[in-house]
Amino acid sequence: MTASLPRQASPPDEPPRPPEDRGHMIRRRSLTLLIIVLLIGVPAGYLVISANQSRDSGKDKEEKYSATGLTPGWPSRVQRRLYRIPIPGSSAEVAYYETNNWKTSRLYVQFLTSDEGLDKFLKTIGTSRAALKKNDVAIGARDRRVVGWEFTGPGPWSGLTHAQKNPTPTQDIVVDWTKPGHPMVYVVSRTTP
Repeated sequence: MTASLPRQASPPDEPPRPPEDRGHMIRRRSLTLLIIVLLIGVPAGYLVISANQSRDSGKDKEEKYSATGLTPGWPSRVQRRLYRIPIPGSSAEVAYYETNNWKTSRLYVQFLTSDEGLDKFLKTIGTSRAALKKNDVAIGARDRRVVGWEFTGPGPWSGLTHAQKNPTPTQDIVVDWTKPGHPMVYVVSRTTP
């Protein structure tokens, strides 16, 4: 025979609860619903907003880096140092474009300078005006297509390839002498990681 436990009755000093009135029940359920919405809805809303911002940022970057052609303005100091393109300070019509892939990185730069600025530029990269060859378009057809350079005007043109051992970049340079005393310089500097 098994003994059964006696039933425990509510303590005698606790009065029985009155039935919950309708107004109180509605307020309690409303409060519960509000807490659920805040606990679930706010983080979910934050995630949606964050995802949209991230997606928009990615689109902006994609547009920036998929653009072809030159960007008016100076390349950053880091780019100029990395690709060893010391643009003379008094240069005008400066524009650039950078491409990167797993094999080779290139910086395309153009600038209008003075004869002294050209000499300073060439000396800083380790060459001189004497190395320029008349009618030599040292920048290849592939690189010209990338940025839309066409060296078909009246010229006169001169160019050189300043080849260097990795990791120092190699520069292909073309100079347009159309404006006396103000050569237009085109440079493609490439480096292999």
